[in-house]
Amino acid sequence: MYPEESISTKVPDDRMTRDLPSLPLEENGFSNLISSLNSERAVHEFLEDIPTRALDEHLVEFSEALRTVAKALRRVAEGKASAQAEAAVWKRKYELERERNFSLKHQAEATKTCHNGSRDDKSENLRNKSLVHDLLPEKSEQCCGKDGICSHEVLRDGALDANSNMARRMVTRKASFRLAWGSNGDKSGQHKHEVVSFEKGNITTAGRSSKQILLKWESQPQTVLILAKPNSSSVRSLCAEMVRWLKDEKKINVFVEPRVRVELLTASSNFSFVQTWKDDDEIKDLHTKVDLVVTLGGDGTVLWAASMFKGPIPPVVPFSLGSLGFMTPFQSENYQEYLDTVLKGPLSITLRHRLQCHVIRDAAKDEIEAEEPILVLNEVTIDRGMSSYLTFLECYCDNSFVTCVQGDGLILSTTSGSTAYSLAAGGSMVHPQVPGILFTPICPHSLSFRPLILPEYATLRVQIPFNSRGQAWASFDGKDRKQLAPGDALICSMAPWPVPTACQVDSTNDFLRSIHEGLHWNLRKIQSFDGPRDS
Repeated sequence: MYPEESISTKVPDDRMTRDLPSLPLEENGFSNLISSLNSERAVHEFLEDIPTRALDEHLVEFSEALRTVAKALRRVAEGKASAQAEAAVWKRKYELERERNFSLKHQAEATKTCHNGSRDDKSENLRNKSLVHDLLPEKSEQCCGKDGICSHEVLRDGALDANSNMARRMVTRKASFRLAWGSNGDKSGQHKHEVVSFEKGNITTAGRSSKQILLKWESQPQTVLILAKPNSSSVRSLCAEMVRWLKDEKKINVFVEPRVRVELLTASSNFSFVQTWKDDDEIKDLHTKVDLVVTLGGDGTVLWAASMFKGPIPPVVPFSLGSLGFMTPFQSENYQEYLDTVLKGPLSITLRHRLQCHVIRDAAKDEIEAEEPILVLNEVTIDRGMSSYLTFLECYCDNSFVTCVQGDGLILSTTSGSTAYSLAAGGSMVHPQVPGILFTPICPHSLSFRPLILPEYATLRVQIPFNSRGQAWASFDGKDRKQLAPGDALICSMAPWPVPTACQVDSTNDFLRSIHEGLHWNLRKIQSFDGPRDS
């Protein structure tokens, strides 16, 4: 049978003449199509290929439509992030202004109380004249001078006898101090207003300086808070010895945690003079009663001390009694010598900034509905937790899109925390006096994702997008883990209250010694001198 006969038998001539002209024969290179169709099977395969190509065209159109929708959703998310970040800035300004107004009101009430009480009795007026005079602006200017920066805190004593006129007028004066900057360990220093500003005797904000910062006491410290690492017999015995020495030799009031006070009283009833607090409300006012904080432990104890103070924090003297000592330069064996030097002053300090973090849920209408802010001294970590999927995070810096993180997570660290989790994840070690926020990915699924160091004034926003496969978890200095669902966000910025920590020598010397001793940084054998040399 000839091929032409086979074609004419199976396919009618009128069908071939009707369908073939509509096919793009010339465009596909099949100008001699009829002559190449040698079987019925070839004809059917050619006819079935037409709907397949039409389906491919519809898939292409559908994918382009999806890209358009994704771009639109991304623009909406960026607009929302910009509006929320701007609202966060205004909220922080409002909180700072409210705190400032409250402080001025409190100072005015204290001044008014002292003036009203002084009219009752002339003899009492003479005894309290010098104390009331400290509240006047003229006294502050005379003490501080034109170039000095001093702090004066006048507080009411809450445990006063209401039946005594004298008791109603008595006030306790918190130790005042001055910060100055020096060069190359020069402890004479010079005064500069830009270094730090004060509000009610507390450090509220600090502009960084490239030189060492010195603390000079204007009045002798009267109250010390001691925070001890738990479950350590050596720390417990040292704490009891230090408490007795401060009370007997230095005549200083001592505060401890409720747990520590119970341990001291169990060991001896002679520690009844030790003071403590009962609830969280008293902890909020602790910075108004304490002049100095002493920590007995490792870096974890310093982190615990910083977390207790949600606002201003007194100077911290950290003693090394733990496994790591990046922030604990003082050795416990010579604590009397070190504390003598600290109490007399002047001493070098390191202003360690903290990050202020807000978690904003997707259900929140605006930034005002954000959860209670959390302060961290080391870092805040966003990771995938127990999820088997990669963490998918959208990151913004001052309303500008930074990148999308796809990996195990992200670390936002202070420079003090650069030797902690950020270092283990590949971040750089940074001097704690360098102003900045470290942006370090955790196991990113990209070879080009390198860590960043952003300026300290930046506001960072980490958003969980709605198309994320899983949830994320945020931890703050390794604790207080919070779950972040798609649509939730985490906003981080530099907190206005740094943690002033005392230095044994100065900030740079302590930092270099800590990485040499703690990490054995760049430790290797010295090359032999008796080898070949340049001629």
